Amino acid sequence: ALDEAVAESFSRKNPLQTELIENVRLTAAESDKEVRRFAFTLPDDTLIYSAGDALGVWPTNRPAVVEEWLARTGLDADEPVIVDGRRRTLVEALTDHYDITRITPDFLRLLHKRHPAAGFAALADHPGDLRTWAWGRQTVDLLATHPVSAALADWLTVLKPLTPRLYSISSSPLSDPGRVEITVSAVRFGTGTTRHGVCSAFLADSDPGAAMRVFVAPNKRFGPPSDGEVPMIMVGPGTGIAPFRGFLHDRASTGASGPNWLFFGERHESTDFLYRDELADLTSAGVLTKLDLAFSRDQEQKVYVQDRMRASAGEVWDWIHRGAHVYVCGDAGQMARDVDVALREIVAEHGRMSPRMADSYVAALAAEARYVRDVY
Repeated sequence: ALDEAVAESFSRKNPLQTELIENVRLTAAESDKEVRRFAFTLPDDTLIYSAGDALGVWPTNRPAVVEEWLARTGLDADEPVIVDGRRRTLVEALTDHYDITRITPDFLRLLHKRHPAAGFAALADHPGDLRTWAWGRQTVDLLATHPVSAALADWLTVLKPLTPRLYSISSSPLSDPGRVEITVSAVRFGTGTTRHGVCSAFLADSDPGAAMRVFVAPNKRFGPPSDGEVPMIMVGPGTGIAPFRGFLHDRASTGASGPNWLFFGERHESTDFLYRDELADLTSAGVLTKLDLAFSRDQEQKVYVQDRMRASAGEVWDWIHRGAHVYVCGDAGQMARDVDVALREIVAEHGRMSPRMADSYVAALAAEARYVRDVY
């Protein structure tokens, strides 16, 4: 009980101050994706987690972006501001307290006052359009094309606080309770000036030994079955593989006898096959029973994880019929929807059900926490 009381004292508001101990690139240098594995040290009696939980990471803004933001607004880096009741310099507050990259409706309204013909007000009132339009743009990009001179007080009313980012934990505490790992795709974009995802690039550009602020976000419904004999089907393309690496290490540590089937996909096998050697080791150790791979760009016709599921439809149904838990992790927009459609088709065809009955069957699986999705 003491350990748990200590662990509960760390939270989003009171993160654990720890350090990065590993930063390893998983994709090949020539890949167009930069996916990395990060490990953090967990001193005794600090954070307690389970496979399937997420790790919250508090980032700081890049010094170059802070400098550019100050230059574009003409504000004084040393001007004092009060943040959370503490007196700080503006440069400190912009580094670790304010989100200075995200284009928000309030930010656009401030720009609209100075540039009424630019159409910013209409965007500010339509969140869906704003999301699409803001993709690949940051506030400094707009300030470069639409300069604004405003008082510091005006700026502070339109800046939102920086928020932590949550990443699926890709390790198991049963393997090593003294560390926790995540698997993250570093976001970099832009022509000319490269822009960076606030937290993913903060991590990617940090060296081992760097100070970090982290906390655990429990994900109670998403974890390996409590019964070690129950079969698992895991669908996790791209960084969606993260929690399933943790699930497999969990099962290896407990000696669980239940069979495990992983569907993994990416663009190219030669450059993007995350955890290739580890999955081979888990297969030869008998932990990973089946591994189905979908490398979408390696042939004329694109192949995705849902295509691999359909190709083994009879066996997928057989596993579900035998009580398997089905897990999906990754992109909510396209992949999770396509996998859901494939699952319903498999249940209808091989369970000999009407589409409506298949929908009810899948809904019942979800209600029993036998079909669980961790999508973003």
